[in-house]
Amino acid sequence: MTETFVYTAAKSDGQDVLVPGAAHGGARSRPAKSVTFEGITKIFKDPQSGQDVKAVDSVSFRIEPGELVTLLGPSGCGKTTVLRMLSGFEQTTSGRIMIGETDVTQMPPNKRDTAMVFQSYGLFPHMNVFDNVAYGLKLRKMAGADIAQKVGRFLDMVGLGAMAKRPPSRLSGGQQQRVALARSLIVEPSVLLLDEPLSNLDALLREQMRVEIRRLQKSLGITAMYVTHDRVEAMSLSDRIIVMRGGHIIQMGTPSDIYRDPVNTFVAGFVGKVAFFPCTVRDISENSCHVEVKGRSFEAPRWARELNPGDSALVMARPESLSIGEPGTGVEDGVVTANVYLGNSVESWVHTDLGDVLVQIDNPDVKKVWGEGERVSLSFDPILTKVLPEEKEPAPRT
Repeated sequence: MTETFVYTAAKSDGQDVLVPGAAHGGARSRPAKSVTFEGITKIFKDPQSGQDVKAVDSVSFRIEPGELVTLLGPSGCGKTTVLRMLSGFEQTTSGRIMIGETDVTQMPPNKRDTAMVFQSYGLFPHMNVFDNVAYGLKLRKMAGADIAQKVGRFLDMVGLGAMAKRPPSRLSGGQQQRVALARSLIVEPSVLLLDEPLSNLDALLREQMRVEIRRLQKSLGITAMYVTHDRVEAMSLSDRIIVMRGGHIIQMGTPSDIYRDPVNTFVAGFVGKVAFFPCTVRDISENSCHVEVKGRSFEAPRWARELNPGDSALVMARPESLSIGEPGTGVEDGVVTANVYLGNSVESWVHTDLGDVLVQIDNPDVKKVWGEGERVSLSFDPILTKVLPEEKEPAPRT
């Protein structure tokens, strides 16, 4: 017999949290499940104007079983609303949400096989680490010996086995987030939801927790949806990324695809540092796009298919595709304003008429690093670029 787990809304420091609730059944069998959004729209009523506002507009996508997909975008793009509709904390205006083969669109949160990890941890302050993690298992009325064994295993899994008796107040932010993660994972839900869980941590802890979340999610084979506005988190954690803007999905793909082959300047600027060089499209063949930048001709292997000969466009160049040379030798001259030493590379900032451009210099021990204040010229490797159309809405500055 297959167990059925449900989740119940509870309170921690006055905030709603999802905790695993009662279960029924015998032997446990918890295969990962897919998540499907079919034409989901969410409309809110603006409290000031009284007008309808579309927070999410006809969104459709599928998360495969065991896959971690990140919703990435600026504040107000609709990513958190999508997550909350999957959890049941927000009701859809139209469309359908499926977990596996089950339509959960109208189900309340306590009937969905999901668990959520919040930005604010959501730990119960009056319980120690052990009891916080064991809470859902106790609601399931699991035997005490089995609870102790399973909680011990999951605390060891997140590196907190020696802290079982500590209250949350005596833990660091990273340790509290690990407890919250263990509490959500211990019942191995079909879908794990993570709502910007690392935003309260410092840079080093965030890096450590990214590795931890990825390792645990893959080792347990749980389907997961992650929400963040941090591109580094999205790129390092995800099997696929959904980039959102204005309630719409702009692009969905692997981190590599989105970084190397963005569909427009917004995605290019949001997922990584980038420079844009104005160009004119001269010709398009089957395998390349011939462009002209300040009188120089280049062949780019990637370009937006809506471009035509004669169009004004932009060459997208990442920091690693750029190089620095003598003035007048490249496509744009400028002055080095700062060099940031990172060990295996140096980031050189060059001020140009196009703005401040970042150049990544790998192996600085064997490559020339131009001094601050020196006048230089920028060049790019066409193989590592993409030609994109100009957009009315400016790309985010990175």
